[in-house]
Amino acid sequence: MSTAAARSPSHVQTPPVRPGEPLPGTSGRPAAPPGRARELLRAAARRLGSGLVVIWAAATTAYLALLAAPGDTIDILIGDGPDTPEIRAGIIAEWGLDRPEIVQYLSYLGRLLQGDLGRSYQLQRGVGEILTEQLGWSAQLAFTAAATAVVLAVLVALATAGRGAWARRIFSTAELLAVSVPTFVIGIVLLSVFSFTLGWFPVSGAQGPASLVLPALTVALPIAGVLGQVLREGLEKALEQPFAVTARARGLTERALVARHALRHAMLPGATLVGWFVAQLITQAIITEAVFGRPGIGRVVLQAVTGGDMPVVMAVVILSAIVFVAVSTVLDIVYRVIDPRLRSAR
Repeated sequence: MSTAAARSPSHVQTPPVRPGEPLPGTSGRPAAPPGRARELLRAAARRLGSGLVVIWAAATTAYLALLAAPGDTIDILIGDGPDTPEIRAGIIAEWGLDRPEIVQYLSYLGRLLQGDLGRSYQLQRGVGEILTEQLGWSAQLAFTAAATAVVLAVLVALATAGRGAWARRIFSTAELLAVSVPTFVIGIVLLSVFSFTLGWFPVSGAQGPASLVLPALTVALPIAGVLGQVLREGLEKALEQPFAVTARARGLTERALVARHALRHAMLPGATLVGWFVAQLITQAIITEAVFGRPGIGRVVLQAVTGGDMPVVMAVVILSAIVFVAVSTVLDIVYRVIDPRLRSAR
């Protein structure tokens, strides 16, 4: 064999690579994963893209419900409001009822894109103005109830996970009762005990923080009942995983194990309840505002349904879809923060 052939790269013997050593010609560093912020932004963009489809579907469903309602469209929009030739002419011009149906539909979507939710012909005011006045009260109740439900569920789950059978049965029964009893019944019981009998909280209205306690509890208790069961089951499963056994072997206390590791794993199943969670907040807030005589979207919805105010009802349907999409997007990002494995998932 010639010297040139011996020096040929095809005849060079490459030394074996030991485990843990980098491959020849490489730096030994793993490929950098995409940035955390970039991955979260991509997830938010995908969620918003699907959310726009949900909002469009809600708006279209509300519009089709208006067309499918029995009777003349103008009479349906007027409802129990004043009926004059001027009002009818205004409805025809606003909704384009003298134009082809596809043009009417596209005009309706165009007004929504501009933030125009229509006009309530019963109240003689813009629907957007009506909802804006009441949205703050409903948001206050929803956020307070959501925070209360999460705190109660976490405390109950931490107190009962892995405990004795009696403690678990007691809390499981209380959770089942909170979920099974209708919302208005919970509100009436709380009013009877803490307002009429003890006099600790006001009966109705929205004057001061004290008036928010009972309505928030009314909305929070059913949600906390379901969320507490899910968190407790997640905690108990997490405490049986190999990482928990390893942490105990290294001397980590049970309380530290639950706080640092198990609770984070238990939160993942709870995050999947976002759809049910948001739906419960919206529906129960409407009922609770009526029971406690609070201002808010609930009162507007009840008046619109009983009075046949279709523009307001349609706007509330669209608003509910927007809230659902917004909360789902935020919680989808939170889900990825809780579980780092999802940030690199394709």
